[in-house]
Amino acid sequence: MSGKIEYISGPVIKAELPGATLYELVFVGELKLFGEVVRIQGDKAFIQVYEDTTGLKPGETVVRSGEPLSAWLGPSIMGKIYDGVQRPLKYIEETSKTPFVARGVGYEQAPPLDLEAKFDFQPAVKVGEEVQPGDVLGSVRETELITHYILYPPLPQNAPGVVEWVAEGKYKVDDVIARVKTKRGVVEVKMWHKWPVRKPRPIREKLPPAEPLITGVRAIDVMFPIAKGGTAAVPGPFGTGKTVLIRTLFLYAQSRIIIPVLCGERGNEAADALHGLLKLKDPTTGRSLLERTTIIVNTSNMPVAAREASVYMGVTIGEYFRDQGYDVLVSADSTSRWAEAMREVALRIGEMPSEEGFPAYLPTRLAEFYERGSRSVLLGSKERVGSLTIAASVSPPGGDFTEPVTSNTLRFIGTFWPLAARLAYSRHYPAIDWLIAFSRYVDTVESWWSKEVGSDWKYLRGVFQSILVKEAELQEIVRILGTEALSEEEKHILNVAFMIREGFLKQDSYNDVDTPSSPLKQYLLMKAIYTYYEEGLKAIHSGTPAMVLRELESAKRLSRLRMEIRNDVAKEEFAKFIENMVAEIRGVQKR
Repeated sequence: MSGKIEYISGPVIKAELPGATLYELVFVGELKLFGEVVRIQGDKAFIQVYEDTTGLKPGETVVRSGEPLSAWLGPSIMGKIYDGVQRPLKYIEETSKTPFVARGVGYEQAPPLDLEAKFDFQPAVKVGEEVQPGDVLGSVRETELITHYILYPPLPQNAPGVVEWVAEGKYKVDDVIARVKTKRGVVEVKMWHKWPVRKPRPIREKLPPAEPLITGVRAIDVMFPIAKGGTAAVPGPFGTGKTVLIRTLFLYAQSRIIIPVLCGERGNEAADALHGLLKLKDPTTGRSLLERTTIIVNTSNMPVAAREASVYMGVTIGEYFRDQGYDVLVSADSTSRWAEAMREVALRIGEMPSEEGFPAYLPTRLAEFYERGSRSVLLGSKERVGSLTIAASVSPPGGDFTEPVTSNTLRFIGTFWPLAARLAYSRHYPAIDWLIAFSRYVDTVESWWSKEVGSDWKYLRGVFQSILVKEAELQEIVRILGTEALSEEEKHILNVAFMIREGFLKQDSYNDVDTPSSPLKQYLLMKAIYTYYEEGLKAIHSGTPAMVLRELESAKRLSRLRMEIRNDVAKEEFAKFIENMVAEIRGVQKR
């Protein structure tokens, strides 16, 4: 079960390791550094080491674990801050009295779960009841915001059976809380289990992404929606607001569980983002957002190979909570750094490089990652539904969306939220470029919007898009010939496009009235701008100049309504505003 190091190349080592399996977890050298087998040639194994390899030398021992890199899943996982291999960073800081993780700190010294804490286990099954893998055996109250459901784990050795004994009361995570009698024997179930991070957790059936994930951001919810269980990418150059947009999603998206994965970003930026997350309050209860959040951190000054593990670790923890029936949001910031780590390891183990040096399997890895997002019917004897939504940022060099990571990501996602430097530098946030963004979920979420908010939601969205596209065309004419070359109707379109940009798409994440924006407020604001557009066209056709319409008091106020009308009074206030605006436009038309 052990071998010897033959040579070392940065985070990659080659060792003689008979019997090793691909992606097996190993412990390298005298310090027992975490590593993972990524290539096998006969008895030789190439290992990517998840810790700094400085000081390692040929001849040191490599010990096999006999199992793949796995996530520890169970109570006390909520509220934790982990590194890429699930070592609890806060616990390590408290016990080692240093903010840096010492090399060789393993699960024995820093277990991912609190094995000493006791939880009040409340059974959900009775003795004699038949259970299947995936069924809920009971629950514990992990935080004030989250009930942690204990599953009969869908592990290969677990089979359907009958509950022989079930616990009730206070137990530790590692205590047996149920015994299930199966045809293969009696299975002792604990509150926690392990799951290989590279292996998707099983589900019974994937459901169509029919329900939107409401985020409170109008540019997303209305123009480029994402469904629960969907996938999205947020590419953008430095300074365009990726981190703030993702923070807004964490805070206001209607997901019960949040799993941020800070992957390969600069250490100081990740520290700022982390401290910001720790200060956030749940908008519904006012309690710390950390009570329903688990954070994975692997910064750029941490070992490069661990970036790959961090992404898989985050999505595996997300699947675990999805299997409990929760709506989960996993965000990786950013997949570009993950891909760069993949490239470095691939080049060091001698794999043939593809475009820009990335390995040929880059598209496959991206597809495997995004494919794990879904809205699913879960395993078990009772029908339950959970969702895992994935929203990952991409950091293309120089904002070039044609580079391999961004271009390949486009093939596997359902929603594309590209951030434009020209919008960010003009203080337009969120800086989503509406001319190239897209959503494949518009048709699937239409029925929800029509039923819950307004039957003409899709039509109004289509009108807004056509106006913004028309504005881009007219701007080219204005640059060459000036506004005098435009008809009054075209001038009116430019005025309306300005209102859409400034009064609808633009949103202040730090303004309590503007963010979050409820679905009803979003729809009514869209309806108000559309009414101005339609009534204005009628006035123009009767001879009223576009300039007169633009100078109306209601027109000036329209672009400010987003920051004046609160969610709780939206219906009454917008009805009053639209009535007054129509009267004002028709009054001008008569004169």
